Amino acid sequence: MKLWGGRFEGQMSDVMEQFNASITFDWRLYEADIEGSAAYAEALAAAGLLTTDERDELQRGLGQVLEEFTNGTFELRLADEDIHTAVEHRLHQIVGSVAGKLHTGRSRNDQVATDLRIYARTMIKRLDEALCETQRALIAQAEQHQAALMPGYTHLQRAQPVPVGHWLLSHFWPLHRDRARLEDCRQRLNLMPLGAGALAGNALGVDRDTLAQVLGFDGVTPNSMDAVGDRDFVAELLFVGALIGTHVSRLAEDLIIYSTAEFGFVTLDDAYSTGSSLMPQKKNPDSLELARGKAGRLIGNLTGLLTVLKGLPSTYNKDLQEDKEGLFDTVDTLLLTLPVVAGVVGTLRINTERMQAALDDTLLATDIADELVRMQVPFRESHGIVGQLVRAAEQQRIALRELPLETVRNAHAGLADHWQQLFDMRRSVEQRNVSGGTAGEVLAAQLAAARACTR
Repeated sequence: MKLWGGRFEGQMSDVMEQFNASITFDWRLYEADIEGSAAYAEALAAAGLLTTDERDELQRGLGQVLEEFTNGTFELRLADEDIHTAVEHRLHQIVGSVAGKLHTGRSRNDQVATDLRIYARTMIKRLDEALCETQRALIAQAEQHQAALMPGYTHLQRAQPVPVGHWLLSHFWPLHRDRARLEDCRQRLNLMPLGAGALAGNALGVDRDTLAQVLGFDGVTPNSMDAVGDRDFVAELLFVGALIGTHVSRLAEDLIIYSTAEFGFVTLDDAYSTGSSLMPQKKNPDSLELARGKAGRLIGNLTGLLTVLKGLPSTYNKDLQEDKEGLFDTVDTLLLTLPVVAGVVGTLRINTERMQAALDDTLLATDIADELVRMQVPFRESHGIVGQLVRAAEQQRIALRELPLETVRNAHAGLADHWQQLFDMRRSVEQRNVSGGTAGEVLAAQLAAARACTR
């Protein structure tokens, strides 16, 4: 049974049937498709296009189809082409010819656009929950280690001392922005295309506004031609997914580097590590390497869809069948990756002693320059003075604090009076007491703000 077969005499070739079918992957839309169809039956009855008994019979049959999908007894057939045909075909077997009335005034064009929005809306909620769990793991570690200090890095070179909690929360806020983007995407996609028909709207008096309310939409799409061709919401969701993958990849990269013997800042739990088939001593951060690698496929899914969309003419074109597999893959990838990352972070052992040992005097070079600024020395001049002192210590192969006072005095007399007092890591951190800085009081406020975001 083809929904479009009336004007055709010949049969579709076997290879074309395989090429044309999407049922092998779009079956995942069954719940959204059945939900939309049940609501549409209600709208048809309200428009006088179905009797009450017909509506009830259709909704009963749809309930049985849903149950078959849920318990795994529904039989998928390639000949059904897509999830819409499959549901209607099975519905016809259950309730008879009245099933043919369900498609009145409706096209697969507006039907699939509606299904996808319902599906995307549901998946956004699940992705948000998974992101929130990852954030909670970061908060828990940040709370436990907020006072410990570590080197902060730029260009992967030691830069300035920072609290461990501050570093951990630097990976919290990108995920917070991702959650905000998901919500923004959800609001924008939550307009209902159903009733747009193939492209020109519904001619049979279906009340789209009431139908939208029943299906949980905030309103209806304002233009029927745009409604069936619009996949901006899929592209947006794939973009957010790609950016989540990028943020997770950056967190993974930090942890991979910090878990090496050269750093030793963190140790991964055995539950999230693997070994080598050849080298018995190896403990590999495969969980994080896989998380880092997944970013590539997430970015690829976005790029693939944008390439499909860029040359399409108005309204629906079969190219849009390519919108689903990338979306499904992005959702699946993230819902598998994020719990692993949350588990890695939650079970991570943070070696604060190694972090403390990695703090060296050069991390305080900026603080020394700031001290000269307080003595009314222009910063550019201060920068040069401290740079000369750092170079002198390197040439003598000694720590910066071990420079002879005469060398310090020659650079600037005011520094020599309290040279040793400047080498205090905790003082450096506490001096940065601006919003978003490293001071203990400010970090505590940042943690409170982070906790509030995950309630």
